[in-house]
Amino acid sequence: MKANLKVAFLIIITVFISGCDNDDQETEAVPRDLVNTEFPEAKQDVLETFGAIAQSIIDGDMDKLISFHAYSPKFTEFKKGEPRNGAAANETYERTVFGSVTEVIKFEADDLQIAVYGDVANLTFHSNFHLMFGADLVIINDQITLLFVKTTDGWKMVHEHHSPLNG
Repeated sequence: MKANLKVAFLIIITVFISGCDNDDQETEAVPRDLVNTEFPEAKQDVLETFGAIAQSIIDGDMDKLISFHAYSPKFTEFKKGEPRNGAAANETYERTVFGSVTEVIKFEADDLQIAVYGDVANLTFHSNFHLMFGADLVIINDQITLLFVKTTDGWKMVHEHHSPLNG
């Protein structure tokens, strides 16, 4: 009798488990080869996000610019050869610097490359920015890396790295 109860219990558990599905989980399968898979749709989304970032700078819309960042304790930035800083320093810097731009003469991203690794994307380029700060023209020629993570609110920056471009 105990053996029959055990068998019946196992059958019930098996039916219950096989009847469960994962409707609440994302159904899109992520390719195993995250390094070599191109992810063209995600790549296009990242490019459009970068375009919107540029437009927010051209428009002088600092709140929009800041909205493209995923500020958290994990956020990092390197710039001007200085030690790494975090979210608060980045936001202050971007609001102060880009908020002081009176005109964008040129905003080009040369040698742009986007590499998507599932829900993470790396965007690299050489900046050719000509920005007016009142009567002063500032030309920024840097090597820039922006690291994005796909969130429920779209692609957000979680790391920035700016280094001077030689020659």
